[in-house]
Amino acid sequence: MKITIEDVMHKLLQTVPRLESTVDVLRAGDPKMEVRAMATTFMATHEVIEQAAASGVNLLITHEGTFYSHMDQTDWLEHDAVYQAKQRLIEQSGIAIFRLHDGIHRYQPDGIMTGLIQALDWDKYVTEHQRVVSLLTLPAMSVKEIAEHVKRQMGISFVRVVGDPAMSCTRVGLLAGYRGGGAVAIPQFGNEALDLVIAGEGPEWETPEYVRDAMHQGKKKALILLGHAESEASGMKALAEQLAAAFPTVSVQFFANKPLFTVI
Repeated sequence: MKITIEDVMHKLLQTVPRLESTVDVLRAGDPKMEVRAMATTFMATHEVIEQAAASGVNLLITHEGTFYSHMDQTDWLEHDAVYQAKQRLIEQSGIAIFRLHDGIHRYQPDGIMTGLIQALDWDKYVTEHQRVVSLLTLPAMSVKEIAEHVKRQMGISFVRVVGDPAMSCTRVGLLAGYRGGGAVAIPQFGNEALDLVIAGEGPEWETPEYVRDAMHQGKKKALILLGHAESEASGMKALAEQLAAAFPTVSVQFFANKPLFTVI
């Protein structure tokens, strides 16, 4: 049976309410094109697009924008050599690129969050999935022990920690991606009586500074920042497994992005 890009897009968004404004669009390609092989990734980097083309993939599903901004507008990049080279690669490869950002975050529960929780092997500790946060009750562990567990489970070399590494934690909130900003993360400490927030990223002068002040006041609070990609890639990897089950006649794989930063 012929599977088209349109079929895959419908499958990905069939449970999501229609959004008036969304970044979930087909960035390149024809929706009527037959899917020979597909792949998911956190970010459709130049390298990942090359890997996809070499593997025979003609549909690449990315979580974040292809061109360096959330809205993925390119008018400001029109004369930029890096943009031009990447756009040329996409056109010459014939790969279709579909962005799945808003939709997967609106799965019930959030598809990116469930992938992160599975990667951490914490499914059994989840007490509640809310719109932007998943709440967990862990066996008592120190902040340092939790940080080491996260690094080990996710294969990452470092995390950033604010707070006392020896502090014991049980009540934990997980916020993937850019939800580590103050307006989202800070209320969770009080509303949910959290010891620890684990997030992807956010402005350094917001939640990290709140935790610093809390600690100075004698309040036991801590923050672990994984990095944006590190907190969300697992969700896109889990999505590849779901697509393989939904479309068993089509090859599906996940392309991991190499770590972005070098710590010196």
